[in-house]
Amino acid sequence: MRMQIGEFLIRRLNEAGIRHMFGLPGDFNLSFLEQVEASGTLEFIGNCNELNAAYAADGYARTAGIGALLTTFGVGDLGAISGIAGAYSENVPMVHITGAPPLHSMNSRALLHHTLADGAYGNIGRCMAEFTVAQARITPANAVSEIDRVLKACWQERRPVHLQLPSDITHLSIETPDEPLVLSDPASDPGQLERAAARICAALKEASHPAILVDADAGRFGVADIVQELSEKYGIPCASLPPAKGVLDESTPLYLGTYIGAPTPEVTRRAIEQSDCLIGIGLRFTDSSTSLFSQRIAPEALIDLRRHDLSIAGQQMPGVTLREVLMRVLEDMPARPARAAAQVAAAAPATAAAAPDTPLSHAALWPRIQAFLKPCDVIIGEAGTSNSALGGMRLPAGAAYISQPVWGAIGYTLPALFGSQVSTPWRRHLLFIGDGSFQLTAQELSSIQRRKLKPIIFLVNNSGYTIERLILGENSSYNDIADWNYAGLPHIFAPDSDALTLVVKDIGGLEQALAQAEQADRMVFIELKLPMMDAPPALPKFASIFADYDYGECGPRNPSAQPAGDGQAPPKPAKNALCL
Repeated sequence: MRMQIGEFLIRRLNEAGIRHMFGLPGDFNLSFLEQVEASGTLEFIGNCNELNAAYAADGYARTAGIGALLTTFGVGDLGAISGIAGAYSENVPMVHITGAPPLHSMNSRALLHHTLADGAYGNIGRCMAEFTVAQARITPANAVSEIDRVLKACWQERRPVHLQLPSDITHLSIETPDEPLVLSDPASDPGQLERAAARICAALKEASHPAILVDADAGRFGVADIVQELSEKYGIPCASLPPAKGVLDESTPLYLGTYIGAPTPEVTRRAIEQSDCLIGIGLRFTDSSTSLFSQRIAPEALIDLRRHDLSIAGQQMPGVTLREVLMRVLEDMPARPARAAAQVAAAAPATAAAAPDTPLSHAALWPRIQAFLKPCDVIIGEAGTSNSALGGMRLPAGAAYISQPVWGAIGYTLPALFGSQVSTPWRRHLLFIGDGSFQLTAQELSSIQRRKLKPIIFLVNNSGYTIERLILGENSSYNDIADWNYAGLPHIFAPDSDALTLVVKDIGGLEQALAQAEQADRMVFIELKLPMMDAPPALPKFASIFADYDYGECGPRNPSAQPAGDGQAPPKPAKNALCL
């Protein structure tokens, strides 16, 4: 079979399960975009800038399984690089294709636009290599082998890859294989798999207090259903690290909640830390996942299952894949009823009664939000206030949760919402984003409206960077931002928009807004007016811990919460008395 190189790349993307590609046009990728438009199988979705496009491809991948991003060489690549790095950090599979200058210009070291005008063309590839697991510059000679190699690496590692497609080769024809691309995880060594499964089963049978702790890879590698079945079959309680929020069914009695180290509620913390057989799924104990490394996991009790290997009480066993060893353990373990001590029932959200004109607060807001959530919702929580509140909630059955707790780029969630809803438009999407974060990527609201999507967006307006104020600079100008007319933006971006836009300042307004959002068959944008230093209870504790860690005992601290009098300068941050 002969195909044009660009057509073959589109075919392989389709075979990988990709139906949409985000990005921006530029002269070096236009020839490929012509082929995309003609294909009828891959839709290009333009974004407002390359960073937003990378975030959208990331959000798409989280609900579709894998995403794609198209930029132009140099300026486009570096504009997207933070979003690609975030996907690498969070283990999100994304195919980054850049329209590169024509091959003849690179070979002759021509001084072209979008380059450093020094004749060097390896610099961009070296930049991208730091944040991708495989890279290639496509040529007519290597197109088949390199496209297949790079796409397979993307899937096996669940991380971004980088392909440079020179603009003068897209329409050249090559010999291509008849066989479709098959994305699969590598197989385990049979003997090693047998030994690993036997040891895990033996440890589980001997354990008095087994438990399971999952991280994001349980979702990325598609083993959440196996973990759930193993938990129910053998009565093993489960908990999640913050990046795995929503991966397991949080409505079941064996789900313990989120484990975050020392601040974890006692029932959950004891079940994990005192387990004599703790099965970990892709665990990464990052600072934000463990409240600055406060986890207390007994090494001798930990069975650490990773994507392509594992360890049992510290003994490494390579050549065993995550899915195969879990399947084997599930098959070999006998059923056993759930232990009563492991069952933790989800408490119903408490909604305090209040007069309708009571000013809105976080204490009043989040119980009402929890009651508003539905099964199968896609809930997206921006770093800071929103993620702090949502992270402690029990999600309804089938709900998915998207956040970026490891990379933590503010502004990520609005474009990620766009990508996720393109992938699964039949699911209800709810975004919770702060005013400061929204200002970074607000343009993508216009893309959401251009595609006539219908999310429910909650804009938490607390007058700037509240999480930063809690860490340091409560009264400092660097944590201030401009106060936009947020609720007016949907109609500014799209004057003919039918979006429902609401501004909520009190309890009565919130309850009315939620009732209207429940019935609306259109985009809903709700601006929530909250006090500047008000926050969910977990956030000030988190901020204090990080301030101590970041600045040391002699570093600056937030001043007293007492307001300064009229005409007085705000109090200066205090230092530890030992350091004066």
